[in-house]
This record gives sequence, structure tokens and C-alpha cells, in this order.
Amino acid sequence: MGWFSSPKAEQASAATRNDRQRCWESRDLYFDCLDGAGVLKAGEEGNICTKEKRAYETNCAKSWIDYFNKRRILAVQQKDMLAQAQSQARGLK
Repeated sequence: MGWFSSPKAEQASAATRNDRQRCWESRDLYFDCLDGAGVLKAGEEGNICTKEKRAYETNCAKSWIDYFNKRRILAVQQKDMLAQAQSQARGLK
């Protein structure tokens, strides 16, 4: 037994391929619903997408949810910056 371990330490099991697939599918359905509602930041949709959100939170680990939600916002920001850079490049020609 290590210094910081308890005798009944519980370890989280690794996600199986099916668990990951179910998580990704739930994420995609939830994000599609958010896109349809015009909502960028997950959690700010109010009463819409509740079924999809529940499935997303059930099928994905909390750390994955945090990561996916942050990536969603970053992806939109990157897309906007790329579009702005392309329009500026066209203006220089």
C-alpha cells in the first residue's frame, strides 16, 4: 500500500470502444441541437435540447464533456479567425 492510497481505492475503468462511440454520438446529437437553436456555449440553451443534453451527460465522462465543450467554442473562434484572415488576404490582392 502506498503512502496516499487507501485500502479500498476505487479506480475508474477505461472506456471501451462502444462507450467512446456512444459518447461521440451523444455529443454530436447534442451539438447538432445546439447548432439548430443557434447556441454556441453548451449549457446556455435553456429548456431546449434537454433530451440530448441528458444523453450527452450520461454517456460521457465529466472530463470529456469539459473538453468537448471547450473545443466547440475554440473551433468556432478558429473558424472566424481563419475567415477574417482570408478576407484580409483577398483585400490585399
